[in-house]
Amino acid sequence: MIEVIFEDEGWREAMPDADRLAKSCQHAAARFEPLVARETALLLCSDATIIDLNARFRNRDKATNVLSFPSGLEDGFLGDIAVARETCLAEAAEKNIALRDHAAHLIIHAMLHLAGYDHERDADATVMENREAEILTLMGVADPYAEKT
Repeated sequence: MIEVIFEDEGWREAMPDADRLAKSCQHAAARFEPLVARETALLLCSDATIIDLNARFRNRDKATNVLSFPSGLEDGFLGDIAVARETCLAEAAEKNIALRDHAAHLIIHAMLHLAGYDHERDADATVMENREAEILTLMGVADPYAEKT
């Protein structure tokens, strides 16, 4: 189960099907990584909120597109995800892709972090990116790491 929390009402206008998208992301990701089927909270927030979260919990006083906070619990609640609307919109426009597709990528990326994936080392990044691409393909979303021709 994934609970979607609209902290920034702009998300409702920008992506009215955010609840459905979040559930689709979780369902698709769980086919490859069963841990992500656990309870998760998704905060759809503003850049101001994500700057605050990033400063308080990551010591980085700047906007970012997505943050994930694993619960550390063995069972039950997996963790929290926060996605910043303005940054997500800007990145989607810059990449010339649909907001829904970019948001799906960020949500799945964060879910994999909650499940223990990381991208600090090149080998780990390759594993994580390949898994993201597999999940997104299952959802009908283009591989964000594929080279554009």
